[in-house]
Amino acid sequence: MAILKNFTLPTSAKELLVGPGSKFFIAFISGSDPITKQAWCPDVRAAMPSITTAFAGDDTPALAIVEVGQKPEWNNPQNVFRTTWATKNIPALVRYQDVNGEVTETGRLVEGEILNKQKLQDFMA
Repeated sequence: MAILKNFTLPTSAKELLVGPGSKFFIAFISGSDPITKQAWCPDVRAAMPSITTAFAGDDTPALAIVEVGQKPEWNNPQNVFRTTWATKNIPALVRYQDVNGEVTETGRLVEGEILNKQKLQDFMA
């Protein structure tokens, strides 16, 4: 399917458009360093190749890339990604599905878990 880089995150997971039987993934990543133009977080830099490769096929589910901000923004305990989306670690790859008519988080891989190819494949299946 598609990797959505300019995805507008709704105010809650309940507003995600996920049809019955389908999956929608969000990768919460760090923002880009203004000088290097790379993710400021080394774990994000390490995981992005695995994420983009896993979601590159035509038969893969949709993936939205969401930046959590620069380091000072991310470190703020009131950061919306921490409070509303329960993201405590980056990178975080989160799976959402329709469960009994309500969009629900059904799985999450964080940091080094994303680098485990088998774990990532199982998570996407």
